Amino acid sequence: HCLRLYGHFHDSKRIFLILEFAGKGELYKHLRKAGKFPEWQAAQYIAQMASALKYLHKKHVMHRDIKPENILVGIHGEIKISDFGWSVHAPNNRRKPGREENWYTEKVDLWSLGVLTYEFLVGEAPFEDTPVMTQRRIAKGDMTIPPNLSPEARDLIKRLLVLDPEKRIPLEEVETHPWIIKHCVKGERAYNRASGGKS
Repeated sequence: HCLRLYGHFHDSKRIFLILEFAGKGELYKHLRKAGKFPEWQAAQYIAQMASALKYLHKKHVMHRDIKPENILVGIHGEIKISDFGWSVHAPNNRRKPGREENWYTEKVDLWSLGVLTYEFLVGEAPFEDTPVMTQRRIAKGDMTIPPNLSPEARDLIKRLLVLDPEKRIPLEEVETHPWIIKHCVKGERAYNRASGGKS
């Protein structure tokens, strides 16, 4: 579930990357068109994201820019993380050196996964406000999860959007979370349910 790089070449002015083709384009466009995703679909996407992030983190890569615009959809409806422009390879699992704010871990991607889950299910970001207020709300963890979401979905969002990075649910537990298991056939991460699925 990571967009593959097959090779690269360059001329005097540009570098060209040869990337895997994701035939259905940005997930962002699909989300905007749908408004929000039904829970079964969102759960399958989040399971695929957790699998991809687990792979990246094993290779000591923090993506740092997980959002619908940076997720592409393959021809079979499977998703692929792309745009590694903000990514960092940190073999000791920390972004360093220098200023204190650079000392964070791959758990930044778990926060983004929580924001993504919320956005998939609600159709907008959890801390949406004016830029200044958004920043304040994030710092306080001030968000409201709509009551119409299932208890399992609400639980996963709450366990990902935890201010203390060390207390966020790890990716292994995301993959086996009741909400994921409930909507992913035999816990598989493949997108294999017909589009007529129930929410």
